[in-house]
Amino acid sequence: MTLSLLILVMFAPFMVVILLLVKFTTPGPVLHRQVRAGRHGAPFCMFKFRTMHVGAHAARAALADLNEADGHLFKLRDDPRVTRVGRTLRRLSLDELPQLFNVLRGDMSLVGPRPLLMEESDYEGPARKRLDVAPGMTGLWQVSGRSDLPWDEMVRLDLHYVANTSVRLDLAILARTVPAVLTARGAR
Repeated sequence: MTLSLLILVMFAPFMVVILLLVKFTTPGPVLHRQVRAGRHGAPFCMFKFRTMHVGAHAARAALADLNEADGHLFKLRDDPRVTRVGRTLRRLSLDELPQLFNVLRGDMSLVGPRPLLMEESDYEGPARKRLDVAPGMTGLWQVSGRSDLPWDEMVRLDLHYVANTSVRLDLAILARTVPAVLTARGAR
């Protein structure tokens, strides 16, 4: 928690700039709140800077045939619902900075499997084991290819993390996060 507070203080000026950019470039709220599955499947409200136009969730059904991801994820490289500012925020993962508040609240950890939507967490089999630990802002599959990885590989990496959780592994993932974000590898 101390590290997340330090990161939050460091990034506070950037967060104010992002807040103003989102506020003055598109109508709607600055933050996007969404119920996600936390540890053991417990629901929590995850925060992000809004990167899509208002009403984007309702427009998802019309884009279902264009989904470029497999498994339980929906990804679209040139998603028309994403705002101009949102594209940059997503590419640099700056839209996720408000999740530091989730870490401070205890809903999330800095490192762990990414939290999925509640409906997406209802899958069965070995993938459910990824809910044994707190979800993270970054994780093994984020630093190993992000959205470029198929669902099965994402789950395999998350399960590897769950089975091998340690401070050393967390520090290694955090160290790999910065280059992964700066190169925008696998970002959509």
